[in-house]
Amino acid sequence: MPVVTRQVTDLLGDLVRIDSVAPRYEPRGGGEAAIAAFIAGWLADAGAEVELADTEPGRPNVLATLRGTGGGPTLCLRAHTDTVGYRGWSRDALTPRIVGDHLYGLGAADGKAGCAAAMLTLLALARSGVRPRGDLLVACVADEEGIAAGTTALAERGGIDAAIVVEPQRTDEIVVEHQGFGWLDVVTRGIPAHGSAADDGVDAIVHLAEVITRIHRLDRSVFHRFPSLNNGRTVCHTGMVSGGTDYSSYPDLARVGLEVGIQPGERLADRIAEIEEIFAEVAQSEPGFDGQVVVRLDREPFVASGHQALQDAAAGAIAAVLGREPTITGATGWTGAAILQRAGIPTVLLGSAGGRFHAPEEWASISDLARLCEILTRTALAYLGG
Repeated sequence: MPVVTRQVTDLLGDLVRIDSVAPRYEPRGGGEAAIAAFIAGWLADAGAEVELADTEPGRPNVLATLRGTGGGPTLCLRAHTDTVGYRGWSRDALTPRIVGDHLYGLGAADGKAGCAAAMLTLLALARSGVRPRGDLLVACVADEEGIAAGTTALAERGGIDAAIVVEPQRTDEIVVEHQGFGWLDVVTRGIPAHGSAADDGVDAIVHLAEVITRIHRLDRSVFHRFPSLNNGRTVCHTGMVSGGTDYSSYPDLARVGLEVGIQPGERLADRIAEIEEIFAEVAQSEPGFDGQVVVRLDREPFVASGHQALQDAAAGAIAAVLGREPTITGATGWTGAAILQRAGIPTVLLGSAGGRFHAPEEWASISDLARLCEILTRTALAYLGG
């Protein structure tokens, strides 16, 4: 049963209106409880068996199962309910706005379009009149924009034979690998002193600036590479910076927060070794240099394995809906697919078009989302034995 544009527009609009800003971004953000309750009620009305499972207090995963006739595999459609914060929005970020084919609003593409697609796929399957042997599990998880606690809990739950992670991307692509990443603090230490006592002080901020300049140079000269599956240039950017105490003193501490990418086959230790080489270079020209790398988060890359049956089902669905064969490709950004695959669950990514993720005027394509729902429904029927 094809999903009509009106269904897509109404459901995605309803999801955008619910504040689900992750508390890690804004302490007063809505969190996932309200949107989880809405999704749980909607999926129960669609005929699913629904469970709310807290990953942290007040931050639940929604787990909705549409039972098959038995004897088939369980396919999970995983999307995420949380969003980043409102910073920079000049209009109400939670009021959906439609201009042409675009629906604008916070989280419209990342990842409420994924939730809508998974929900509408379950509804379409329930109303199709076809009962596959296997079960469809829709998992709308918490905390993807943080440390992925929701996906970690899902992977530990077990009972999943294959998974599709639904994230914004082209509908004619099947993503089978992507970069990992690390969150690093680069810390430099100096010697505090009065601003007039140049011989006594060591400026931690100047030393940090030397390190940042060289990391930027490394990004431009080495990380600008495109592997065979087009995972894009290796991610490397500053996120936060702090240091010093006042205008009149030499700063004894400076810190920059970095996000750095890891291509398949690499480890975060490779990025750390490159930064430590920069420390050695800076120390040759800056007396008293003292640098340290502190790892805050380490997420490995995703490389699909054991996924051929699922990929074949998705490829057939994409060809039937779009009239062309899909591209098998990689991606730059990180997703919970890496966690699911590491748990031994064959995983691929599918999605629909959107733009301006983590920025004002985020948008999702309404027509593309409708096509994705049909692709997911056909994929589920093929994989589950419909």
